[in-house]
Amino acid sequence: MSQTTLKHINFPKDVRELQVENLPHLAKELREFIINIVATKEGHLGASLGVVELTIALHYVFNTPEDLLIWDVGHQAYGHKILTGRKDSFETNRQLNGISGFPKRSESNYDAFGVGHSSTSISAALGMAIASKLKGEDKNHIAVIGDASIASGMAFEGLNHAGVTDANLLVILNDNAIGIDPSVGALKQYLTNVKKGTERQDNIFEALNFDYSGPIDGHDLPLLISELERLKSVKGPKLLHVITTKGKGLKQAEQDQVKYHAPGKFDAKTGELPAKSAMRQPPKYQDVFGETIVELAFKNERIVGITPAMPTGSSLKYMMDKIPERAFDVGIAEQHAVTLAAGMATQGLIPFCNIYSTFLQRAYDQVIHDVALQNLPVIFCLDRAGLVGEDGATHHGVFDLAYLNCIPNLVIFVPRDAIALRNIMYTVQLGIDFPIAIRYPRGRGHILDWKLPFETIEIGKGNCMKQGEDIAILSVGIMAKVVEEVTTDLNVSHYDMQFVKPLDETLLHSIFKTYKAVVTIEDGTIIGGFGSSILAFTSKNNYKKPVTTLGIKDEFIEHGTVDQLHKLQQLDSDSLKRKIEELLLVLVKDS
Repeated sequence: MSQTTLKHINFPKDVRELQVENLPHLAKELREFIINIVATKEGHLGASLGVVELTIALHYVFNTPEDLLIWDVGHQAYGHKILTGRKDSFETNRQLNGISGFPKRSESNYDAFGVGHSSTSISAALGMAIASKLKGEDKNHIAVIGDASIASGMAFEGLNHAGVTDANLLVILNDNAIGIDPSVGALKQYLTNVKKGTERQDNIFEALNFDYSGPIDGHDLPLLISELERLKSVKGPKLLHVITTKGKGLKQAEQDQVKYHAPGKFDAKTGELPAKSAMRQPPKYQDVFGETIVELAFKNERIVGITPAMPTGSSLKYMMDKIPERAFDVGIAEQHAVTLAAGMATQGLIPFCNIYSTFLQRAYDQVIHDVALQNLPVIFCLDRAGLVGEDGATHHGVFDLAYLNCIPNLVIFVPRDAIALRNIMYTVQLGIDFPIAIRYPRGRGHILDWKLPFETIEIGKGNCMKQGEDIAILSVGIMAKVVEEVTTDLNVSHYDMQFVKPLDETLLHSIFKTYKAVVTIEDGTIIGGFGSSILAFTSKNNYKKPVTTLGIKDEFIEHGTVDQLHKLQQLDSDSLKRKIEELLLVLVKDS
Protein backbone atom coordinates (compact mmCIF):
# COMPACT_ATOMS: atom_id res chain seq x y z
CA MET A 1 0.00 0.00 0.00
CA SER A 2 1.46 3.37 -0.98
CA GLN A 3 1.73 5.95 1.79
CA THR A 4 -0.60 8.46 0.13
CA THR A 5 -1.93 9.99 3.35
CA LEU A 6 0.84 9.40 5.90
CA LYS A 7 3.44 11.09 3.71
CA HIS A 8 1.63 14.39 4.28
CA ILE A 9 1.37 13.87 8.04
CA ASN A 10 4.22 15.31 10.08
CA PHE A 11 2.45 16.61 13.19
CA PRO A 12 -0.96 16.17 14.83
CA LYS A 13 -2.21 19.42 13.30
CA ASP A 14 -1.96 17.65 9.92
CA VAL A 15 -4.10 14.79 11.26
CA ARG A 16 -6.74 17.27 12.44
CA GLU A 17 -7.09 18.65 8.91
CA LEU A 18 -8.28 15.25 7.62
CA GLN A 19 -11.92 14.29 7.33
CA VAL A 20 -13.05 11.61 9.78
CA GLU A 21 -13.80 9.23 6.89
CA ASN A 22 -10.13 9.42 5.82
CA LEU A 23 -8.75 8.39 9.21
CA PRO A 24 -9.17 4.60 8.76
CA HIS A 25 -6.96 4.83 5.67
CA LEU A 26 -4.36 6.70 7.73
CA ALA A 27 -4.59 3.91 10.31
CA LYS A 28 -3.80 1.28 7.68
CA GLU A 29 -0.80 3.27 6.45
CA LEU A 30 0.46 3.89 9.96
CA ARG A 31 0.28 0.17 10.77
CA GLU A 32 2.18 -0.68 7.60
CA PHE A 33 4.82 1.94 8.39
CA ILE A 34 5.38 0.51 11.88
CA ILE A 35 5.50 -3.09 10.60
CA ASN A 36 7.98 -2.31 7.82
CA ILE A 37 10.45 -0.56 10.08
CA VAL A 38 10.18 -2.82 13.15
CA ALA A 39 10.60 -5.84 10.85
CA THR A 40 14.16 -4.75 10.06
CA LYS A 41 15.14 -2.53 13.00
CA GLU A 42 13.43 -4.54 15.79
CA GLY A 43 11.48 -3.15 18.74
CA HIS A 44 8.13 -3.42 20.51
CA LEU A 45 5.60 -4.36 17.87
CA GLY A 46 2.32 -5.76 19.20
CA ALA A 47 1.50 -2.99 21.67
CA SER A 48 1.91 -0.19 19.10
CA LEU A 49 -0.15 -2.03 16.47
CA GLY A 50 -2.96 -2.44 18.99
CA VAL A 51 -3.42 1.29 19.64
CA VAL A 52 -3.13 2.74 16.12
CA GLU A 53 -6.77 3.90 15.99
CA LEU A 54 -6.64 5.14 19.59
CA THR A 55 -3.45 7.10 18.85
CA ILE A 56 -4.99 8.80 15.83
CA ALA A 57 -8.22 9.56 17.68
CA LEU A 58 -6.42 11.11 20.65
CA HIS A 59 -4.34 13.45 18.50
CA TYR A 60 -7.40 14.23 16.35
CA VAL A 61 -9.63 15.20 19.26
CA PHE A 62 -7.18 16.77 21.70
CA ASN A 63 -4.95 19.76 21.09
CA THR A 64 -1.62 18.09 21.77
CA PRO A 65 0.94 19.10 22.95
CA GLU A 66 -1.01 21.77 24.88
CA ASP A 67 -3.29 18.98 26.03
CA LEU A 68 -1.03 16.55 27.86
CA LEU A 69 -0.96 12.91 26.73
CA ILE A 70 0.87 10.24 28.72
CA TRP A 71 1.43 6.66 27.55
CA ASP A 72 1.89 4.24 30.42
CA VAL A 73 5.13 2.21 30.04
CA GLY A 74 5.49 3.50 26.47
CA HIS A 75 5.74 0.21 24.57
CA GLN A 76 2.70 1.32 22.61
CA ALA A 77 3.90 4.80 21.60
CA TYR A 78 5.43 4.15 18.16
CA GLY A 79 2.40 5.51 16.32
CA HIS A 80 2.45 8.52 18.62
CA LYS A 81 6.11 9.16 17.77
CA ILE A 82 5.50 8.87 14.04
CA LEU A 83 2.62 11.37 14.15
CA THR A 84 4.53 13.86 16.31
CA GLY A 85 7.48 14.88 14.16
CA ARG A 86 9.58 11.72 14.25
CA LYS A 87 8.40 9.91 11.15
CA ASP A 88 11.60 10.56 9.20
CA SER A 89 13.82 9.54 12.11
CA PHE A 90 11.76 6.54 13.20
CA GLU A 91 14.11 4.10 11.48
CA THR A 92 16.72 5.09 14.11
CA ASN A 93 14.38 3.91 16.90
CA ARG A 94 16.33 2.27 19.76
CA GLN A 95 19.63 2.55 17.89
CA LEU A 96 22.74 4.31 19.20
CA ASN A 97 22.24 8.08 18.89
CA GLY A 98 18.74 7.49 17.47
CA ILE A 99 15.35 8.17 19.00
CA SER A 100 14.32 6.34 22.16
CA GLY A 101 12.00 3.36 22.13
CA PHE A 102 9.96 5.05 24.87
CA PRO A 103 8.44 8.53 25.28
CA LYS A 104 11.09 10.94 26.48
CA ARG A 105 10.60 14.56 27.50
CA SER A 106 13.94 15.74 26.10
CA GLU A 107 13.10 14.23 22.71
CA SER A 108 9.79 15.96 22.00
CA ASN A 109 7.35 18.38 23.63
CA TYR A 110 4.64 15.89 22.62
CA ASP A 111 6.16 13.42 25.13
CA ALA A 112 4.59 14.91 28.25
CA PHE A 113 6.24 12.45 30.63
CA GLY A 114 9.20 10.07 30.33
CA VAL A 115 8.21 6.45 30.88
CA GLY A 116 9.57 2.92 30.64
CA HIS A 117 8.30 1.31 33.83
CA SER A 118 4.61 0.63 34.22
CA SER A 119 1.76 2.20 36.16
CA THR A 120 3.12 5.76 36.45
CA SER A 121 0.74 7.47 34.01
CA ILE A 122 -2.23 8.14 36.31
CA SER A 123 -0.13 9.69 39.08
CA ALA A 124 1.82 11.83 36.61
CA ALA A 125 -1.27 12.98 34.73
CA LEU A 126 -3.05 13.79 38.00
CA GLY A 127 -0.05 15.84 39.11
CA MET A 128 -0.20 17.77 35.83
CA ALA A 129 -3.98 18.26 36.16
CA ILE A 130 -3.63 19.66 39.67
CA ALA A 131 -0.83 21.93 38.48
CA SER A 132 -3.00 23.20 35.62
CA LYS A 133 -5.83 24.01 38.02
CA LEU A 134 -3.50 25.86 40.39
CA LYS A 135 -2.15 27.91 37.48
CA GLY A 136 -5.60 28.63 36.12
CA GLU A 137 -4.98 26.77 32.85
CA ASP A 138 -7.70 25.05 30.85
CA LYS A 139 -6.05 21.84 29.63
CA ASN A 140 -6.91 18.21 29.15
CA HIS A 141 -4.77 15.53 30.79
CA ILE A 142 -4.96 12.02 29.36
CA ALA A 143 -3.35 8.86 30.74
CA VAL A 144 -3.44 5.74 28.54
CA ILE A 145 -2.91 2.66 30.68
CA GLY A 146 -3.22 -1.05 29.92
CA ASP A 147 -5.24 -3.60 31.86
CA ALA A 148 -2.01 -5.25 33.06
CA SER A 149 -0.54 -1.95 34.31
CA ILE A 150 -3.69 -0.71 36.03
CA ALA A 151 -3.56 -3.74 38.33
CA SER A 152 -0.34 -2.40 39.85
CA GLY A 153 -0.48 -0.83 43.28
CA MET A 154 0.80 2.53 42.09
CA ALA A 155 -2.02 2.81 39.55
CA PHE A 156 -4.54 2.22 42.32
CA GLU A 157 -2.85 4.85 44.46
CA GLY A 158 -3.33 7.32 41.62
CA LEU A 159 -6.96 6.31 41.07
CA ASN A 160 -7.66 6.54 44.79
CA HIS A 161 -6.35 10.11 44.97
CA ALA A 162 -7.88 11.25 41.70
CA GLY A 163 -11.31 10.11 42.80
CA VAL A 164 -11.47 12.73 45.55
CA THR A 165 -10.34 15.60 43.32
CA ASP A 166 -12.10 17.61 40.65
CA ALA A 167 -9.05 17.40 38.39
CA ASN A 168 -9.57 17.42 34.65
CA LEU A 169 -8.21 13.90 34.20
CA LEU A 170 -9.14 11.31 31.60
CA VAL A 171 -7.86 7.77 32.15
CA ILE A 172 -8.14 5.53 29.11
CA LEU A 173 -8.05 1.86 30.03
CA ASN A 174 -6.62 0.03 27.04
CA ASP A 175 -7.97 -3.44 27.72
CA ASN A 176 -6.37 -6.16 25.60
CA ALA A 177 -6.01 -8.82 28.33
CA ILE A 178 -2.22 -8.93 27.99
CA GLY A 179 0.89 -7.04 29.05
CA ILE A 180 3.99 -8.89 27.84
CA ASP A 181 2.46 -12.13 29.07
CA PRO A 182 -1.29 -12.61 29.57
CA SER A 183 -2.75 -10.47 32.36
CA VAL A 184 -3.41 -12.23 35.65
CA GLY A 185 -5.36 -11.70 38.83
CA ALA A 186 -8.83 -10.91 40.09
CA LEU A 187 -8.99 -7.54 38.31
CA LYS A 188 -8.44 -9.28 34.99
CA GLN A 189 -11.46 -11.48 35.72
CA TYR A 190 -13.46 -8.43 36.75
CA LEU A 191 -12.68 -6.67 33.45
CA THR A 192 -13.57 -9.83 31.57
CA ASN A 193 -16.96 -9.81 33.30
CA VAL A 194 -17.40 -6.11 32.49
CA LYS A 195 -16.82 -6.89 28.82
CA LYS A 196 -19.42 -9.64 29.05
CA GLY A 197 -21.86 -7.20 30.63
CA THR A 198 -22.12 -9.10 33.93
CA GLU A 199 -20.46 -6.53 36.23
CA ARG A 200 -22.25 -3.27 35.45
CA GLN A 201 -24.02 -2.82 38.77
CA ASP A 202 -20.96 -2.59 40.99
CA ASN A 203 -18.44 -0.85 38.78
CA ILE A 204 -15.12 -0.52 40.60
CA PHE A 205 -14.18 2.70 38.81
CA GLU A 206 -17.52 4.35 39.57
CA ALA A 207 -16.99 3.33 43.19
CA LEU A 208 -13.75 5.34 43.07
CA ASN A 209 -15.74 8.40 41.88
CA PHE A 210 -14.70 8.17 38.23
CA ASP A 211 -17.20 8.94 35.48
CA TYR A 212 -16.99 5.54 33.72
CA SER A 213 -17.89 4.93 30.09
CA GLY A 214 -17.45 1.89 27.91
CA PRO A 215 -16.37 -0.65 27.14
CA ILE A 216 -16.14 0.41 23.48
CA ASP A 217 -14.34 -0.96 20.42
CA GLY A 218 -10.87 0.60 20.40
CA HIS A 219 -10.52 -0.03 16.66
CA ASP A 220 -13.69 1.88 15.67
CA LEU A 221 -12.33 5.33 14.84
CA PRO A 222 -15.65 7.20 14.46
CA LEU A 223 -16.87 5.76 17.76
CA LEU A 224 -13.61 6.62 19.52
CA ILE A 225 -13.70 10.18 18.24
CA SER A 226 -17.33 10.65 19.19
CA GLU A 227 -16.76 9.38 22.73
CA LEU A 228 -13.56 11.40 23.24
CA GLU A 229 -15.31 14.55 22.03
CA ARG A 230 -18.08 13.91 24.55
CA LEU A 231 -15.64 13.33 27.38
CA LYS A 232 -13.88 16.65 26.71
CA SER A 233 -16.89 18.41 28.22
CA VAL A 234 -17.23 16.08 31.23
CA LYS A 235 -15.81 17.63 34.39
CA GLY A 236 -13.64 15.85 36.94
CA PRO A 237 -11.97 12.44 36.77
CA LYS A 238 -13.32 10.08 34.10
CA LEU A 239 -12.34 6.71 32.69
CA LEU A 240 -12.95 5.39 29.20
CA HIS A 241 -12.72 1.61 28.84
CA VAL A 242 -11.61 0.59 25.34
CA ILE A 243 -11.18 -2.94 24.03
CA THR A 244 -8.25 -3.51 21.66
CA THR A 245 -6.36 -6.40 20.16
CA LYS A 246 -2.61 -6.41 20.73
CA GLY A 247 -0.85 -6.92 17.39
CA LYS A 248 -3.89 -5.75 15.43
CA GLY A 249 -3.36 -5.86 11.67
CA LEU A 250 -0.64 -8.51 11.60
CA LYS A 251 -2.09 -12.01 11.80
CA GLN A 252 0.88 -13.64 13.51
CA ALA A 253 1.11 -10.82 16.06
CA GLU A 254 -2.58 -11.25 16.93
CA GLN A 255 -2.25 -15.03 17.23
CA ASP A 256 1.00 -15.10 19.25
CA GLN A 257 0.88 -11.92 21.28
CA VAL A 258 3.67 -12.95 23.66
CA LYS A 259 6.22 -13.69 20.93
CA TYR A 260 5.31 -10.61 18.89
CA HIS A 261 5.52 -8.21 21.82
CA ALA A 262 9.12 -7.64 20.72
CA PRO A 263 9.78 -10.29 18.06
CA GLY A 264 13.14 -9.15 16.72
CA LYS A 265 13.52 -9.17 12.95
CA PHE A 266 10.69 -10.66 10.89
CA ASP A 267 9.32 -10.67 7.33
CA ALA A 268 7.20 -7.52 6.98
CA LYS A 269 5.05 -9.05 4.20
CA THR A 270 4.35 -12.46 5.70
CA GLY A 271 4.92 -11.71 9.39
CA GLU A 272 7.03 -14.86 9.69
CA LEU A 273 10.05 -14.99 11.98
CA PRO A 274 13.37 -16.24 10.54
CA ALA A 275 14.14 -19.90 11.07
CA LYS A 276 16.23 -20.58 14.16
CA SER A 277 19.83 -21.51 13.59
CA ALA A 278 20.53 -25.24 13.80
CA MET A 279 23.91 -24.42 15.32
CA ARG A 280 24.11 -25.27 19.00
CA GLN A 281 24.31 -22.12 21.11
CA PRO A 282 25.06 -21.39 24.76
CA PRO A 283 21.84 -20.91 26.73
CA LYS A 284 20.34 -17.60 27.76
CA TYR A 285 20.93 -16.89 31.44
CA GLN A 286 17.17 -16.73 31.97
CA ASP A 287 16.89 -20.29 30.65
CA VAL A 288 19.66 -21.46 32.95
CA PHE A 289 17.57 -20.10 35.80
CA GLY A 290 14.34 -21.56 34.40
CA GLU A 291 15.67 -25.05 33.80
CA THR A 292 17.64 -25.15 37.04
CA ILE A 293 14.76 -24.11 39.30
CA VAL A 294 12.60 -26.85 37.77
CA GLU A 295 15.35 -29.42 38.30
CA LEU A 296 15.80 -28.33 41.92
CA ALA A 297 12.08 -28.00 42.65
CA PHE A 298 11.40 -31.60 41.66
CA LYS A 299 13.90 -32.65 44.35
CA ASN A 300 13.03 -30.03 46.96
CA GLU A 301 9.30 -29.60 47.55
CA ARG A 302 9.81 -26.40 49.60
CA ILE A 303 11.00 -24.42 46.56
CA VAL A 304 8.57 -21.87 45.10
CA GLY A 305 9.02 -19.42 42.25
CA ILE A 306 7.66 -15.85 42.02
CA THR A 307 7.74 -13.31 39.20
CA PRO A 308 5.96 -9.97 38.74
CA ALA A 309 4.49 -10.31 35.22
CA MET A 310 7.63 -11.70 33.57
CA PRO A 311 7.13 -15.49 33.37
CA THR A 312 8.37 -15.70 29.77
CA GLY A 313 11.13 -13.12 30.12
CA SER A 314 12.46 -14.72 33.29
CA SER A 315 11.78 -18.31 32.12
CA LEU A 316 9.84 -19.06 35.29
CA LYS A 317 7.30 -20.19 32.68
CA TYR A 318 9.11 -23.54 32.68
CA MET A 319 8.16 -24.09 36.33
CA MET A 320 4.66 -22.69 35.81
CA ASP A 321 4.12 -25.31 33.10
CA LYS A 322 5.54 -28.26 35.07
CA ILE A 323 4.77 -27.39 38.71
CA PRO A 324 2.04 -24.75 38.43
CA GLU A 325 0.93 -24.93 42.06
CA ARG A 326 4.38 -23.71 43.20
CA ALA A 327 5.08 -21.00 40.61
CA PHE A 328 3.37 -17.61 40.83
CA ASP A 329 2.96 -14.75 38.38
CA VAL A 330 1.67 -11.94 40.60
CA GLY A 331 1.21 -9.34 37.86
CA ILE A 332 2.97 -5.99 37.69
CA ALA A 333 3.45 -5.83 41.44
CA GLU A 334 7.10 -5.85 42.44
CA GLN A 335 6.45 -4.67 45.99
CA HIS A 336 3.89 -7.41 46.52
CA ALA A 337 6.22 -10.01 44.97
CA VAL A 338 8.97 -9.23 47.48
CA THR A 339 6.75 -9.22 50.56
CA LEU A 340 4.89 -12.30 49.35
CA ALA A 341 8.27 -14.04 49.19
CA ALA A 342 9.05 -12.79 52.69
CA GLY A 343 5.80 -14.23 54.00
CA MET A 344 6.54 -17.57 52.38
CA ALA A 345 10.03 -17.61 53.88
CA THR A 346 8.63 -17.19 57.41
CA GLN A 347 6.76 -20.46 56.89
CA GLY A 348 9.73 -22.51 55.80
CA LEU A 349 9.33 -22.27 52.03
CA ILE A 350 12.32 -21.44 49.82
CA PRO A 351 11.20 -18.56 47.60
CA PHE A 352 13.11 -17.75 44.42
CA CYS A 353 11.85 -14.24 43.65
CA ASN A 354 12.79 -13.49 40.04
CA ILE A 355 12.63 -9.78 39.18
CA TYR A 356 14.43 -7.82 36.48
CA SER A 357 17.18 -5.73 38.08
CA THR A 358 15.66 -2.45 36.90
CA PHE A 359 12.24 -3.41 38.27
CA LEU A 360 13.51 -4.37 41.72
CA GLN A 361 14.18 -0.66 42.16
CA ARG A 362 10.40 -0.34 42.53
CA ALA A 363 10.43 -2.59 45.63
CA TYR A 364 13.44 -1.20 47.46
CA ASP A 365 11.63 -0.55 50.74
CA GLN A 366 10.26 -4.09 50.77
CA VAL A 367 13.76 -5.54 50.27
CA ILE A 368 15.02 -3.53 53.23
CA HIS A 369 12.04 -3.59 55.58
CA ASP A 370 10.28 -6.87 54.89
CA VAL A 371 13.21 -9.10 53.96
CA ALA A 372 16.61 -7.88 55.15
CA LEU A 373 15.52 -6.30 58.45
CA GLN A 374 13.93 -9.62 59.41
CA ASN A 375 16.85 -11.56 57.91
CA LEU A 376 14.54 -13.81 55.91
CA PRO A 377 16.09 -16.29 53.45
CA VAL A 378 14.55 -14.91 50.27
CA ILE A 379 16.51 -15.66 47.10
CA PHE A 380 16.38 -12.73 44.68
CA CYS A 381 17.25 -13.70 41.12
CA LEU A 382 17.89 -10.45 39.29
CA ASP A 383 17.63 -10.92 35.55
CA ARG A 384 18.67 -8.25 33.00
CA ALA A 385 21.45 -6.94 35.25
CA GLY A 386 24.03 -4.61 33.74
CA LEU A 387 23.56 -2.89 30.39
CA VAL A 388 20.63 -4.39 28.52
CA GLY A 389 20.98 -2.62 25.16
CA GLU A 390 18.30 -1.00 23.05
CA ASP A 391 15.68 -0.50 25.77
CA GLY A 392 17.96 2.17 27.18
CA ALA A 393 18.10 4.17 30.37
CA THR A 394 14.84 2.99 31.92
CA HIS A 395 15.81 -0.67 31.62
CA HIS A 396 19.57 -0.88 32.29
CA GLY A 397 20.18 -2.87 35.47
CA VAL A 398 23.26 -0.93 36.52
CA PHE A 399 22.24 0.34 39.97
CA ASP A 400 21.56 -2.96 41.74
CA LEU A 401 25.02 -3.61 43.17
CA ALA A 402 25.10 -0.10 44.62
CA TYR A 403 21.57 0.04 46.02
CA LEU A 404 21.80 -3.48 47.50
CA ASN A 405 25.37 -3.11 48.79
CA CYS A 406 24.38 -0.91 51.73
CA ILE A 407 21.66 -3.24 53.06
CA PRO A 408 22.63 -5.22 56.18
CA ASN A 409 22.23 -9.03 56.17
CA LEU A 410 21.96 -9.19 52.37
CA VAL A 411 24.48 -11.34 50.47
CA ILE A 412 25.24 -10.37 46.85
CA PHE A 413 26.52 -12.95 44.37
CA VAL A 414 27.43 -12.23 40.75
CA PRO A 415 27.99 -15.40 38.68
CA ARG A 416 30.62 -15.21 35.97
CA ASP A 417 28.90 -17.85 33.84
CA ALA A 418 26.00 -20.29 33.58
CA ILE A 419 27.73 -22.92 35.71
CA ALA A 420 28.21 -20.49 38.58
CA LEU A 421 24.54 -19.42 38.35
CA ARG A 422 23.44 -23.04 38.44
CA ASN A 423 25.68 -23.86 41.39
CA ILE A 424 24.66 -20.88 43.54
CA MET A 425 21.00 -21.78 43.01
CA TYR A 426 21.79 -25.30 44.17
CA THR A 427 23.79 -24.03 47.15
CA VAL A 428 21.18 -21.65 48.54
CA GLN A 429 18.29 -24.10 48.35
CA LEU A 430 20.26 -26.44 50.61
CA GLY A 431 19.56 -23.94 53.37
CA ILE A 432 20.62 -20.39 54.21
CA ASP A 433 19.82 -18.10 57.13
CA PHE A 434 20.13 -14.82 55.22
CA PRO A 435 18.67 -13.21 52.08
CA ILE A 436 20.73 -13.28 48.89
CA ALA A 437 20.65 -11.43 45.59
CA ILE A 438 21.95 -13.25 42.53
CA ARG A 439 22.30 -10.93 39.55
CA TYR A 440 22.92 -11.98 35.96
CA PRO A 441 22.63 -10.39 32.51
CA ARG A 442 20.27 -10.48 29.61
CA GLY A 443 21.17 -12.76 26.72
CA ARG A 444 23.40 -15.76 26.23
CA GLY A 445 26.45 -16.89 28.09
CA HIS A 446 29.48 -18.48 26.46
CA ILE A 447 29.45 -22.05 27.84
CA LEU A 448 27.76 -24.80 25.84
CA ASP A 449 28.06 -27.66 28.36
CA TRP A 450 26.72 -26.06 31.52
CA LYS A 451 24.57 -28.84 32.98
CA LEU A 452 27.36 -30.33 35.04
CA PRO A 453 26.86 -32.08 38.40
CA PHE A 454 25.97 -29.58 41.09
CA GLU A 455 28.70 -28.20 43.33
CA THR A 456 28.30 -26.07 46.43
CA ILE A 457 29.77 -22.58 46.51
CA GLU A 458 31.36 -21.29 49.70
CA ILE A 459 29.64 -18.05 50.68
CA GLY A 460 31.99 -15.07 50.49
CA LYS A 461 34.74 -16.92 48.64
CA GLY A 462 36.55 -15.59 45.55
CA ASN A 463 38.57 -17.51 42.96
CA CYS A 464 41.96 -17.03 41.35
CA MET A 465 41.47 -17.44 37.59
CA LYS A 466 45.00 -16.60 36.42
CA GLN A 467 48.30 -16.02 38.20
CA GLY A 468 50.64 -13.26 37.08
CA GLU A 469 52.71 -10.38 38.42
CA ASP A 470 52.44 -6.69 39.36
CA ILE A 471 48.72 -6.15 38.68
CA ALA A 472 45.68 -7.98 40.03
CA ILE A 473 42.40 -7.54 38.16
CA LEU A 474 39.33 -8.16 40.30
CA SER A 475 36.11 -8.84 38.41
CA VAL A 476 32.54 -9.75 39.25
CA GLY A 477 30.02 -11.37 36.94
CA ILE A 478 30.33 -11.59 33.18
CA MET A 479 33.17 -9.06 33.14
CA ALA A 480 35.35 -12.09 33.94
CA LYS A 481 35.05 -13.11 30.28
CA VAL A 482 36.34 -9.72 29.13
CA VAL A 483 39.26 -9.99 31.54
CA GLU A 484 40.05 -13.51 30.29
CA GLU A 485 40.18 -12.27 26.69
CA VAL A 486 42.50 -9.40 27.62
CA THR A 487 44.92 -11.17 29.96
CA THR A 488 45.79 -14.15 27.74
CA ASP A 489 49.08 -12.51 26.69
CA LEU A 490 49.58 -10.22 29.67
CA ASN A 491 51.53 -11.22 32.77
CA VAL A 492 48.89 -10.10 35.25
CA SER A 493 46.60 -11.89 37.69
CA HIS A 494 42.84 -12.24 37.49
CA TYR A 495 40.49 -12.93 40.38
CA ASP A 496 36.79 -13.63 40.06
CA MET A 497 35.58 -12.31 43.40
CA GLN A 498 32.02 -13.66 42.92
CA PHE A 499 30.64 -11.99 46.05
CA VAL A 500 30.25 -8.24 46.29
CA LYS A 501 29.01 -8.81 49.83
CA PRO A 502 30.55 -10.26 51.89
CA LEU A 503 33.91 -9.61 50.31
CA ASP A 504 36.55 -12.32 50.55
CA GLU A 505 38.75 -10.30 52.90
CA THR A 506 41.28 -13.10 53.39
CA LEU A 507 41.88 -13.17 49.64
CA LEU A 508 41.95 -9.37 49.44
CA HIS A 509 44.63 -9.09 52.14
CA SER A 510 46.75 -11.54 50.16
CA ILE A 511 46.18 -9.57 46.94
CA PHE A 512 47.08 -6.19 48.42
CA LYS A 513 50.21 -7.60 50.04
CA THR A 514 51.32 -9.25 46.79
CA TYR A 515 50.65 -6.83 43.89
CA LYS A 516 51.75 -3.32 43.03
CA ALA A 517 48.35 -2.23 41.69
CA VAL A 518 44.76 -3.42 41.58
CA VAL A 519 42.06 -2.93 38.94
CA THR A 520 38.37 -3.61 39.63
CA ILE A 521 35.81 -4.07 36.85
CA GLU A 522 32.02 -4.43 37.01
CA ASP A 523 29.02 -3.79 34.76
CA GLY A 524 27.32 -1.69 37.40
CA THR A 525 27.65 1.90 38.51
CA ILE A 526 31.07 2.74 39.92
CA ILE A 527 29.62 4.80 42.75
CA GLY A 528 28.57 2.50 45.57
CA GLY A 529 29.26 -0.76 43.78
CA PHE A 530 31.95 -3.43 43.86
CA GLY A 531 34.84 -1.05 43.18
CA SER A 532 33.66 1.25 45.96
CA SER A 533 33.70 -1.69 48.36
CA ILE A 534 37.30 -2.47 47.42
CA LEU A 535 38.28 1.17 47.96
CA ALA A 536 36.57 1.07 51.37
CA PHE A 537 38.52 -2.10 52.20
CA THR A 538 41.84 -0.45 51.31
CA SER A 539 41.01 2.61 53.41
CA LYS A 540 39.93 0.53 56.39
CA ASN A 541 43.13 -1.53 56.25
CA ASN A 542 45.44 1.36 55.33
CA TYR A 543 46.66 -0.15 52.04
CA LYS A 544 48.38 2.43 49.83
CA LYS A 545 48.44 0.48 46.57
CA PRO A 546 46.80 2.29 43.60
CA VAL A 547 43.30 1.03 42.79
CA THR A 548 41.65 1.70 39.43
CA THR A 549 37.87 1.20 39.41
CA LEU A 550 36.14 0.49 36.10
CA GLY A 551 32.38 0.39 35.67
CA ILE A 552 29.41 2.46 34.61
CA LYS A 553 30.04 6.20 34.85
CA ASP A 554 27.93 8.52 36.98
CA GLU A 555 25.41 9.18 34.22
CA PHE A 556 22.29 7.66 32.72
CA ILE A 557 23.24 5.46 29.77
CA GLU A 558 21.11 5.75 26.65
CA HIS A 559 20.22 3.04 24.14
CA GLY A 560 22.41 1.07 21.74
CA THR A 561 23.67 -2.48 21.46
CA VAL A 562 25.35 -3.90 24.55
CA ASP A 563 28.68 -4.04 22.71
CA GLN A 564 28.37 -0.38 21.66
CA LEU A 565 27.52 0.70 25.19
CA HIS A 566 30.32 -1.34 26.75
CA LYS A 567 32.74 0.36 24.37
CA LEU A 568 31.40 3.81 25.27
CA GLN A 569 31.83 2.95 28.96
CA GLN A 570 35.34 1.56 28.27
CA LEU A 571 34.33 -1.87 29.50
CA ASP A 572 35.19 -3.68 26.27
CA SER A 573 38.31 -5.80 25.84
CA ASP A 574 40.22 -3.20 23.79
CA SER A 575 39.65 -0.46 26.35
CA LEU A 576 40.58 -2.74 29.24
CA LYS A 577 43.76 -3.88 27.52
CA ARG A 578 44.82 -0.26 26.92
CA LYS A 579 44.13 0.57 30.56
CA ILE A 580 46.24 -2.34 31.82
CA GLU A 581 49.11 -1.61 29.42
CA GLU A 582 49.11 2.06 30.50
CA LEU A 583 49.19 0.99 34.13
CA LEU A 584 52.06 -1.42 33.46
CA LEU A 585 54.05 1.39 31.85
CA VAL A 586 53.49 3.60 34.90
CA LEU A 587 54.64 0.81 37.23
CA VAL A 588 57.79 0.28 35.15
CA LYS A 589 58.61 4.00 35.29
CA ASP A 590 58.06 4.11 39.04
CA SER A 591 60.19 1.05 39.77
